[in-house]
Amino acid sequence: MKTLFLVRHAKSSWDNPGVRDINRPLNERGLHDAPKMGKLIRSLGIKPDLLVSSPAKRALTTAQFFAEAFDLPDESIVRNPDIYEAHPTEIMRIISALPNEAQTVILFGHNPTFTDVTNQFTDDFIDNVPTCGVVHIVSTAPDWAAFYEGNSRVKACYFPKEVL
Repeated sequence: MKTLFLVRHAKSSWDNPGVRDINRPLNERGLHDAPKMGKLIRSLGIKPDLLVSSPAKRALTTAQFFAEAFDLPDESIVRNPDIYEAHPTEIMRIISALPNEAQTVILFGHNPTFTDVTNQFTDDFIDNVPTCGVVHIVSTAPDWAAFYEGNSRVKACYFPKEVL
């Protein structure tokens, strides 16, 4: 059984309009929510085998807070540039290429893509995965290449305003 968590990066700062999008940092709320959401997911008994993040500063910083919650070093976070500005089909390609020895994977990325991917795995329409929202998807797929909406479903969503 494969378990996937999609984590939209925490709230980013727009204070400096001259900063390139990929370099935008987290704002105060993002710096507050990301560590708490990481600890919340850990408190559920989750032990990720792999953390994979967009290289965007806001996503990578979110991933670092989750790594800290799981007592993992920053170096354990795999940076995948294909997540940044990806379409849902690209995210599905990334998922299908995950190493099969990893049973539980957390991906850190962006909207609207993560909301679109989430909606592939649920009958309940989700309008928006909010910043630092976590989507828990479980699958009966024997390997990541076989992970698709026919054998996978959203088990739970954890959104900061609802759980913190």
